Amino acid sequence: MTSLVIAEHDNASIKGATLNTVTAALQCGGDVHILVAGSNAGAAAAAAAQIAGVAKVLHADSDALDHGLAENVTAQVVAIAGNYSHILFAATATGKNVAPRVAAKLDVGQISDITKVDSPDTFERPIYAGNAIATVQSADATKVMTVRATNFDPAAATGGSAAVETVAAVAASAQSAYVGSEIAKNDRPELTAAKIIVSGGRALGSSEKFNDVLTPLADKLGAAIGASRAAVDAGYAANDLQVGQTGKIVAPQLYIAAGISGAIQHLAGMKDSKVIVAINKDPEAPIFSVADYGLEADLFVAVPELTAAL
Repeated sequence: MTSLVIAEHDNASIKGATLNTVTAALQCGGDVHILVAGSNAGAAAAAAAQIAGVAKVLHADSDALDHGLAENVTAQVVAIAGNYSHILFAATATGKNVAPRVAAKLDVGQISDITKVDSPDTFERPIYAGNAIATVQSADATKVMTVRATNFDPAAATGGSAAVETVAAVAASAQSAYVGSEIAKNDRPELTAAKIIVSGGRALGSSEKFNDVLTPLADKLGAAIGASRAAVDAGYAANDLQVGQTGKIVAPQLYIAAGISGAIQHLAGMKDSKVIVAINKDPEAPIFSVADYGLEADLFVAVPELTAAL
């Protein structure tokens, strides 16, 4: 029994979610291999070989794999899938783009967003926005799954000594082609990897107040900035800042929720945070039910005072 983890990388380094996915793969039992599919990705393959617990790195290198197009990566995974009992992806935008295609090509069910490995064929995953946990048992010969990274500790990025094996790269698909990218640059930590997150809700009232109130606090704490869906829908914050069931799932060391009522969809995305601080003037706000520390106060007064005190 051997598991295959599909690495997320930038051709030079391995992204953090892959380390959490390796931990999940180790819990499935047997050896763990990593596929690094990219273009001039030797550095990423070498980094993958250093991950603790990894037995082998498969390196597929081709211009067709340069930008991680789903069709090409899917074909690469399917080409070697017969050797593996489990194929694991991080439950990121990239993983969710490729995993269902692989499952369909292999004619097996996909197990989405696993949060716990009970046994090699039995897994737990949240349903109903995290209000219930489903235990799923799969009889498929190959288990294709996405892993919720926040529920697994990252494997050590160093200490391993896996062999790197070159595998034949697949031909480029005629169905899609890379045209270009517009990359938004941000000096702040990436939301899903940040240790501290400051989030704002619709109570902030405008994009100007959202930035004026939250940015100084985030700067003081070296934090990422998040937002509720209500704030995003109202135009106060960019879509990629949304935390929640239809946004990003986060579990930082500290999560500060300012002016967020705590709708179930938002709680589903942040309730696993280690310490939750809620600031809201409504004493009945649901956010207080999951908060470790609650401050019933006007955020326009409390947040600047907190910032000044830091």
